[in-house]
Amino acid sequence: MTERKMIEIDGASGEGGGQILRTSLTLSMITGQPFRMINIRANRPKPGLMRQHLVAVQAAAQICNGEIASAAVGAQTLEFIPGKISGGDYQFAIGTAGSCTLVLQTLIPALLFADRPSTIHITGGTHNMMAPPAHFLQRSYGRVLADMGATLDIELIRFGFYPAGGGEISVRIMPCEKLNAIELMEPGERITGYAESFIAGIPVSVANRELESIGTGMGWSESQLFVRGLSNDQGPGNALLISFEQQNVINVFSEFGEKAVRSETVARNLLAQVRRFIISGASVSEHLADQIMLPFALAGGGRFTTNTVSQHAKTNAEVIAQFLPVDISFEKRDSYYVCSVQNKI
Repeated sequence: MTERKMIEIDGASGEGGGQILRTSLTLSMITGQPFRMINIRANRPKPGLMRQHLVAVQAAAQICNGEIASAAVGAQTLEFIPGKISGGDYQFAIGTAGSCTLVLQTLIPALLFADRPSTIHITGGTHNMMAPPAHFLQRSYGRVLADMGATLDIELIRFGFYPAGGGEISVRIMPCEKLNAIELMEPGERITGYAESFIAGIPVSVANRELESIGTGMGWSESQLFVRGLSNDQGPGNALLISFEQQNVINVFSEFGEKAVRSETVARNLLAQVRRFIISGASVSEHLADQIMLPFALAGGGRFTTNTVSQHAKTNAEVIAQFLPVDISFEKRDSYYVCSVQNKI
């Protein structure tokens, strides 16, 4: 077998964060293409691999019998040589409040191409401000993958807030012969919208004040506002979520309570995020747009509308194009962007 030339990736390019590494790991596993990365997370206050990134690297190597070099916390260079993806039962522990969801977004697309069903059990952070919450993975990202032909089940077993962590997520993934190209140009009719305040180890008054502000701001009744009390041993922590279920897509928006930050301020920040999205008329939120480009590229095409295109998304598109023969473009329309993924073959 001819040895494949290693792709050279500069982790300082574009947005310069951990998504460059996660996307590279996923596509390396699927395509069998090795890569070498320098300047990992160069644009972050603490450059190099953090604990959650190291777990993603080690987990990727385990599920594809890959070879890695220079993999340690703080490392700013990495070589990754993938082998064959193998299904099975896997357990990974981040050991901090580092995001479980970001590690899972590295592994799930790859395990869709495994030889048999897989289960991932992972512990760490499930709800923190630097990553999509577990509910985003369940309701939003998971819905898009299902519409593309994937079969997976995501179970949130235990919440893990920053800084304690200790959360647990289990994911069951069935092999998928091929992802189907889809379009999400229109969100479709709204089926339901609701807000949830998850609290653990903090007063219920925090949740009540958040939800009162959301209800007033959205014009929602009490039937759309839910206090989700958790056992104290899962805290302290507070996550405020708004979910919109529409005919073609589910979008999940989140904010997180912090010490010395008023409940009304948390709610106001979430309302601003949601209103920008609603006014745009787009189908897909900024964060969902960022995450579905990769499965769209694996499907060989597709289109969707989003309210904004972040540097994060543009950088992700550039990395994807280094592994797959696709063009990803962003076209500004009146109040939103159209993202088009086209196969060059």
